[in-house]
Amino acid sequence: MMIPVRCFTCGNVVGEHWEEFKERAREGDEDPGEVLDDLGVDRHCCRRMIVSHRDLVDVVSPYQ
Repeated sequence: MMIPVRCFTCGNVVGEHWEEFKERAREGDEDPGEVLDDLGVDRHCCRRMIVSHRDLVDVVSPYQ
């Protein structure tokens, strides 16, 4: 789950698209812009929010 769930600028819910975006784009399978187009994320602020997000769970998990 993406945290924060909503876009800071416009308030649209972007967290619901995070898992699919991460699987498709972050793994290098597809272009991130095309993935966001397929998911229906069309506002620039929401796209920026998703592309620039980094899961802290991936960073902190080795220390558990």
